Amino acid sequence: MAGSRIAVYGAIGANVAIAVTKFVVAGVTGSAAMASEGIHSAVDTGNGLLLLVGTRLSEREPSIEHPFGHGKELYFWSLIVAVLIFGLGGGLSAYEGFQRVMHPEPMKSVGWNYVVLAAAAVFEGTSLTIALRQFLREKGTRPFWEALHGSKDPTTYTVLAEDSAAIAGLVLAAVGVFVSDRFGVPAADGIASMAIGVLLAFTAVLLVREARGLLIGEGLRPDTLVAIRGMVTADPLVRRVGRILSMYIGPDEVLLAFDVQFTPEAPATEVAAAVTRLEDEIRARYPRISRIYIEPRTIEVTAPLRGASRTPANA
Repeated sequence: MAGSRIAVYGAIGANVAIAVTKFVVAGVTGSAAMASEGIHSAVDTGNGLLLLVGTRLSEREPSIEHPFGHGKELYFWSLIVAVLIFGLGGGLSAYEGFQRVMHPEPMKSVGWNYVVLAAAAVFEGTSLTIALRQFLREKGTRPFWEALHGSKDPTTYTVLAEDSAAIAGLVLAAVGVFVSDRFGVPAADGIASMAIGVLLAFTAVLLVREARGLLIGEGLRPDTLVAIRGMVTADPLVRRVGRILSMYIGPDEVLLAFDVQFTPEAPATEVAAAVTRLEDEIRARYPRISRIYIEPRTIEVTAPLRGASRTPANA
């Protein structure tokens, strides 16, 4: 989680500096797109702070009321972040753009817009680079998109999504300012602001989808469950494995539970040793699976089907 905090700190630092500058220049030039970008950066700053709050709360020790810890606190706060992006970021940007389209006014001192947009691109690019390097360091050999979708740390994919949306928003703002100034179409600036609002809303929907899955109990990937089943069934004492249940209870913590039927001839001591052995093997291969509950079962001898032929006892 320490690496994720670095990405969040980088994003907060960049967004604070950019938001102040954007709002000042928006007031000087009258650009709706620049005002929308200021809203965007301000919302991103607040989101970074909320992610840090969620990270700290999620690291609290387990309690009687929360025996599995508070890992899902981070998922809750990441959902709040997504809602803020949609409501404040997307909604206010779209409203600002709509107002400018309905009441177009020519911009003043347009050059300042380009200066701020260029500076913002440098800051946002730096923040994105920090987050991207941290993510590439953690993803291992998995393909990029597979690793991004499989990441269960909201601080990772939220910062990446926000910074990517910020870069795209800067491009939209630059196009709107250029068209408005170059071709004398003041409404273009408002249209760019509305486009930024749509972009933020789309980003928020993606983040809500990820947060929802984790909050309602998302489990391990199907291929991981198949691999775990293969590891368990390979044990010489195992005869059958029941349904494997799993759930993320934190970014780096997974709950795993399943029934195992052992051979009835195995002594209780060997069954206990097999359970310990299986737990160690699973944890060694999948360090995130920190809580494993294996329920040993013995194979039950089923009664013959009614009506089936029976061999005489004295045959």
